Amino acid sequence: MAKQPMLRFVKIGREMPGKRPPDLRADDFNEIYGEYSEDKAEEQAGRCSQCGVPYCQSHCPLHNNIPDWLLMTASGRLEEAYELAQATNTFPEICGRICPQDRLCEGNCVIENSGHGTVTIGSVEKYITDTAWEQGWVKPIAPSQERAESVGIIGAGPGGLAAADMLRRAGVQVTVYDRYDRAGGLMTYGIPGFKLEKPVVMRRIEQLEAGGVEFVLNCTVGEDITFDAIRGKHDAILIATGVYKARDLPAPNSSAPGVVKALDFLTASNRKSFGDEVPDFDNGDLDARGKRVVVIGGGDTAMDCVRTAVRQGATSVRCLYRRDRDNMPGSRRETQNAEEEGVEFVWLTAPSGFVTDDAGNLTGVRVQKMRLGQPDATGRRAPELIEGADYTEEAELAIMALGFEAEDLPTLWGAPELTVTRWGTIKAKFNTHETDLPGVWAVGDIVRGASLVVWAIRDGREAADSILKYLSAPARVAAE
Repeated sequence: MAKQPMLRFVKIGREMPGKRPPDLRADDFNEIYGEYSEDKAEEQAGRCSQCGVPYCQSHCPLHNNIPDWLLMTASGRLEEAYELAQATNTFPEICGRICPQDRLCEGNCVIENSGHGTVTIGSVEKYITDTAWEQGWVKPIAPSQERAESVGIIGAGPGGLAAADMLRRAGVQVTVYDRYDRAGGLMTYGIPGFKLEKPVVMRRIEQLEAGGVEFVLNCTVGEDITFDAIRGKHDAILIATGVYKARDLPAPNSSAPGVVKALDFLTASNRKSFGDEVPDFDNGDLDARGKRVVVIGGGDTAMDCVRTAVRQGATSVRCLYRRDRDNMPGSRRETQNAEEEGVEFVWLTAPSGFVTDDAGNLTGVRVQKMRLGQPDATGRRAPELIEGADYTEEAELAIMALGFEAEDLPTLWGAPELTVTRWGTIKAKFNTHETDLPGVWAVGDIVRGASLVVWAIRDGREAADSILKYLSAPARVAAE
């Protein structure tokens, strides 16, 4: 009788891939988790209960066929597992690394809720696709037939690249415009290497280039080329710029030397990993080495900042967050990793200003102590100020990780007809991602506000489907 490959969660416990010790991983920017062996991947995939109604799948933004590719992995049919994984996800090896599985698929695993420990979905997904690359199962983009229509995509982040991939596979001519010198968006310059090593991103970019996607880099729309010019060159446009405008903190001395924005700090660090010259890092402004560092914020960007500061050799790293651990928006897994690496979290605290010396350089962060009051509109208990409990947290570097807002694209691009919401994000239809401008779509954070890579991938894939229907519409084809 054949061995039952699934439902092993009763006898086999949850086991993540090996994690490098904190004292070793804090010295470099390499990923901290190892890779499963083939036997271990099959074993852990086999813990899946094969639910009739798979909550893991329904809580995945991409609705990945998780139970099916877990079954294929547990059965030793790994190439089939990869085919299933990539059928719904353009970048499964990236999502396997950086998705907050504890809030999405794994957080809704039935066996987790029954006390047996969740299936390690993200780690198996990573193993499947890394193996696929090693074995040559990841095929180059090769459209069966080329089409004359062209699509211009503004923004080379996950949403834009996911759309570019699907459009090229359909034979559409695709040009991607991006302000940076490398494609990938936040996957390249925002997310540190210890979560997502850069060769993992670069090989996807190379695959897209080899498949015929044209990249126009170092190109800022509104400066190097107009939005109208891009619209004139293409049959359809997709806006996927993301949101990069950092939220400010209106507080005394917030512009003092030593008070920096999270994305500037992370981008400088990632550029150094590529071997780039980064003057603001080399002169010490964006380098945490030898400094007492305070990071302000509680999201995933704050976690990236604190862990980067540790690796740069900071004397101490503290994270201020105005709520408690239970109400923190960032990944619990990342918080644990940060604590293991020596980061101290100072809960129920918020900055009220910055302290400087006679030369104007940062010496500390003025901190207000908080307590949790009644739940706010989001359901989380709102922080309330405790009067008279202020103190100063000594620091030579304060990193502001308070989130991101949309840039004023209608003004920057000279396109007042581009409709935006009251938050400044582009107004687009929920399922098709069409904007109010004919032939223009928008996806990802520039529509949603700051969100997850996996949501941007979903948006990009949905928009590509919508654009293909538009390009193939009988009335439009007849007009040509």
